[in-house]
Amino acid sequence: MIEVLFIPPGATVQDLGRDGYWSQGLGRAGVMDALSHGIANMMLGNDEDAATLEIPLTPARFRFRQAGAFALAGAACGATLAGRPLPRVWAGMADEGEVLELGPMTSGARTYLALPGGIDVPAVLGSRSTQLREGFGGLEGRVLAAGDLLRAAADTAPLPLAGFSLTMPALRAPGVAEIELRALPSAEHGNFAPASREAFWTTPYAVSQQSNRQGYRLEGEPLAYAASGELRSHGIAPGIVQVPGGGQPIIQLADSATMGGYPKIAAVIEPDLWRIAQARPGDRLRFRRVTLAEAAEAARVQQQSLAGIRAELEAFRVRQGGWQ
Repeated sequence: MIEVLFIPPGATVQDLGRDGYWSQGLGRAGVMDALSHGIANMMLGNDEDAATLEIPLTPARFRFRQAGAFALAGAACGATLAGRPLPRVWAGMADEGEVLELGPMTSGARTYLALPGGIDVPAVLGSRSTQLREGFGGLEGRVLAAGDLLRAAADTAPLPLAGFSLTMPALRAPGVAEIELRALPSAEHGNFAPASREAFWTTPYAVSQQSNRQGYRLEGEPLAYAASGELRSHGIAPGIVQVPGGGQPIIQLADSATMGGYPKIAAVIEPDLWRIAQARPGDRLRFRRVTLAEAAEAARVQQQSLAGIRAELEAFRVRQGGWQ
């Protein structure tokens, strides 16, 4: 069990989300960065869908009310345990009374904290994710606050006393200022002016301060919609890039609505959604057009990479003769 001593607004309990309710107007919710969430869970031997704490702002501080294991993955935030520096991606043990501190984020935008078996909150409609708009799931359907207690869903998994760390994939390519997002043309792509289509795929866009779990608003070259008439509302999902009347794109994300009427120019592929989640206001994004075959290959490569991490962890476990 851990106690929240201090936490900024916005931290929620999330898993991979609540699927199957789009026709009833209920979005998926779930983690913004499924990659970091999954790695934190793997380090503890949890199921991929076990609930973690998503922390979009720091500093934050927690006290272990009981000795136990935990894992961190995601943004670099100078984490310390009882004053001892921790790597960016780390799993290990904490003694009763020790304090875990997350400092200011220096790279990335979200950190994930995992406990053995996941964070123990009730499943609602098949998920433990927090639906903030509807006010259910997670911990009482709300963001966390000082004084909250988070319980592990399983007994503490024994880990090496010194802990262990992994390396996260790079957010940007070496020497490149922008974060590249692979995307597919979406339904109304052909209805934008040719110059706007060219600008979307060739010029960078900055993440604005008006960005949250529902969507990231971007700032850059305005996009002109050339077709006449109004669109009817249509289904949308995380990754869809819509363009409202002002011409500045919005990337729909984990807490997106299920319907919308703005024209859709593109859809960011699922393997790159974690990159958006780790982008901060002011970061510059660049869209790269890919084919369906390339999108499928990107998903395969990411799953292969995760399988490699699982194998690495299992081999480490075997070499250790089980955690001691």
